[in-house]
Amino acid sequence: MPMTASAQYNVDRLIMSGRVAIYYEDYVLGMRYLNQVIALKPYLYEPWQLRAIAKFNLDDYAGAEYDASKALELNPYIPLLYDLRGISRIRQSDFQGAIADYDHAVRLEPANQNYWYNRAVCRMEMKDYGRAHTELDSIVKRWSKFASPYLLKAEVYLQEKDTTKAALWIDKSLEVDRYNAEAWRVRAAIALSKSQWESADTFYSKAIHLKPKKADNYVNRAVARLRQNNLRGAMEDYDLALDLEPNNFLAHYNRGLLRLQVGDDNRAIEDFDYVLSLEPDNMMALFNRATLLGRTGNLRAAIRDYSRVIEEFPNFWTGLHYRAGCYRRLGMTAKAEMDEFRILKAQMDKHLGKQPRWSRAKLAAMRKKSEIDPNKYDQIVVEDEPSGEREYKSEYRGKVQNNRAEAQYQPFISLSLFGYKNALTNYHPFDSAIDSVNNKLSTVQLTIATLRTQLSEEEIHRQYQAVDTLSAIIANSQDMASTKVYVLARSVAYGIGQNYEDAMKDADVCLSADSTSALAWWQRAVCNARLADFETGTTLQTASLRLASVNADFAMAEKYDPDNAYILYSHGTFLAHRKDYVRAIALLSKAIDIDPRLAEAYFNRGLAYINSGDKVKGNADLGRAGELGLYSAYSLIKANSKK
Repeated sequence: MPMTASAQYNVDRLIMSGRVAIYYEDYVLGMRYLNQVIALKPYLYEPWQLRAIAKFNLDDYAGAEYDASKALELNPYIPLLYDLRGISRIRQSDFQGAIADYDHAVRLEPANQNYWYNRAVCRMEMKDYGRAHTELDSIVKRWSKFASPYLLKAEVYLQEKDTTKAALWIDKSLEVDRYNAEAWRVRAAIALSKSQWESADTFYSKAIHLKPKKADNYVNRAVARLRQNNLRGAMEDYDLALDLEPNNFLAHYNRGLLRLQVGDDNRAIEDFDYVLSLEPDNMMALFNRATLLGRTGNLRAAIRDYSRVIEEFPNFWTGLHYRAGCYRRLGMTAKAEMDEFRILKAQMDKHLGKQPRWSRAKLAAMRKKSEIDPNKYDQIVVEDEPSGEREYKSEYRGKVQNNRAEAQYQPFISLSLFGYKNALTNYHPFDSAIDSVNNKLSTVQLTIATLRTQLSEEEIHRQYQAVDTLSAIIANSQDMASTKVYVLARSVAYGIGQNYEDAMKDADVCLSADSTSALAWWQRAVCNARLADFETGTTLQTASLRLASVNADFAMAEKYDPDNAYILYSHGTFLAHRKDYVRAIALLSKAIDIDPRLAEAYFNRGLAYINSGDKVKGNADLGRAGELGLYSAYSLIKANSKK
């Protein structure tokens, strides 16, 4: 009986460790735990479900579908499993299979509006517009305050080319929820298609205000601003789009055209260089770059680009004319005259009706985002079809960190087995107590490092090996006084593997042997804080008890080592996550007083200042963090300044 209970306990711990790892987005480590459970007890549905979630978040949709199917074989009465398999099938464009899954989910949980909505979206994707309308009418009737179905009705009407009805349904959607960024985006797209430039600008601005990190909205608003001759506003939009999405093709191309128009030739060349690095055979970009090269005096490079365009389009008179001009400027008169003769002959052929037309193959070879006519080389490019990422309603879409709005804070600093990583390589965290512990350890060495939740395969292997080695030493030891350092090291190894319950258990063993150990209190406090984050969303009483427990652990660690900047930093970071900015700033300030080179403390104090409304002090702290090696702070300063 004791052996059976122990086996069950180990499996439960493995499942919990896998769940925690997935919560903290370390999907590879989570899958490693779950693989062990599946090997031991393949008849449990939960590890299959959790591994499917991990695979889904790693974009292995086929693997997620397979694992969800295995879970459903074991327990076909859980609607969330059908949702998981359905959303995995959607990502593989298997809309018919997804509809079958949502049929099951709706039968099991008919009051879940998301299942009805996703099934309607699948109908639209399959162009079954009649049934999509029917289902959406049912959803609207049943959940009149649910804004998304109104917007989806509008999108169905847009697919049917009925912009009038689409606009009416968008208005209904906005009556229900005026803060729906997607509704404003669709409304702006309709205005743009009708050449209502001012309205499009206004509507895109509202969408951007509500969802400021979507690059396509800036690109499209720039088109509306260009049509209103607002060149400065358009340029700002292209810059913002490229800040958010540096590989955005349309933003680079159109910004290049705009720079060409305003005479910023050298930077325009940079944009077209980038476009051509993405699409080397883009004739429009080649011609525009050739024009710019000619204007900046690089005539031979201009001729090279013109020649490639002319080879593709022999009757492109403008290209022949510009290349002839470059030849003349280089003194190559004979070649210039040959181009001019070709222009004259082509004009005569056109007059006589002999100009050859482009073949179907030539038309098909052109890129979708551009017009086919090379004579339109100087026109702004837009998408052939309006692009908007389809938004499905699912428990598994973005669920992992929904409750952790302050996830941009730098992580806790804790005991570790791995080295400290920062761009400022000459900074090495140090604590004399750790040195004394390391002198008693023969197999591993403890370090101080930021707590990383995503480990490499090599680090996962090292963590597993450390747990096994330390467990063997502890099992064979009879002297608690000499063993407690190995128990502390195993607690650290468990914590790295996100097995926080076992990590806290080992920390408790250390504290029972020495209640004044600041390192053990620090280790316990960080593990306790991580569990507090994981338990976000539990009952108010449970959350309150956990919060009190974490603060008590940190208080004990600070009592026995009041000059440890890393303990103060971690406690301040924990409080910042809970929006207790006054206490967080006070603790982080103490940490900075003790160690003025602790970049993470400046970073987190800066964010705490900003979140409490003091942007001046916040930006100053972020700037200092950037100087000390956390270069991501500069992008936050830039974003904060733009706000």
